[in-house]
Amino acid sequence: MAKRPNPSIVTDAKARELLQRFECPLPFHAVRTRLLGSIASLDLLMTPMRAVERLWGGELPVFDSTADANELIGTLVMGLWNQLAEHQSRSAPFRLTRIEVPATREGVATLLLMRDQEVWNFCLGLVGTDPDPKFPDRTMRTIAVLSRVRDMCERTRELAEDLEKDFSMEDSAGLIQQFREVTKVAEHEIHEAVLSCTRARRAMMQGMPPGRPAAH
Repeated sequence: MAKRPNPSIVTDAKARELLQRFECPLPFHAVRTRLLGSIASLDLLMTPMRAVERLWGGELPVFDSTADANELIGTLVMGLWNQLAEHQSRSAPFRLTRIEVPATREGVATLLLMRDQEVWNFCLGLVGTDPDPKFPDRTMRTIAVLSRVRDMCERTRELAEDLEKDFSMEDSAGLIQQFREVTKVAEHEIHEAVLSCTRARRAMMQGMPPGRPAAH
């Protein structure tokens, strides 16, 4: 008898295929950071299912069959969400998506767009549906750093996409190397925010009245 696949083990290729099949508005790299932000969110009503629905703007896509629904939900909720939740540990730092790009203006623009999307979606997931979240000081420092990272990405991408500006292969290679270091900074800050929010959420849950739903 063949072994049934473990839904908690999801490959990137499988997740990408399902997101494309069900026309998710977000690319996979942005989905990863959006869900990670939702995991760390202090919005205690942000359940895994609600976070997945928000990837499609608040409602899951229309499915042709129950099997399709189970496949998508199993992959994103039972699989990807649980894998990302492991980054709530100090010993499991989060890593942003790595891609190889050519040393051209197009390569630089592609890399910076991806980083911008990753950082922005982490922040969106972190805020959740709370219009005035009360983050720990460490998380506020992360948000400030990530805001600067986004600004760097946007300004540099605009420069790379401006065909009236000189942009040599040496310029491109230098920027790609520079943003490898920026990536490390963003990763560190994201992980610190996840850890600080995890501690804060546990403290909040300890003070919750009986029967209040716990998100994570």
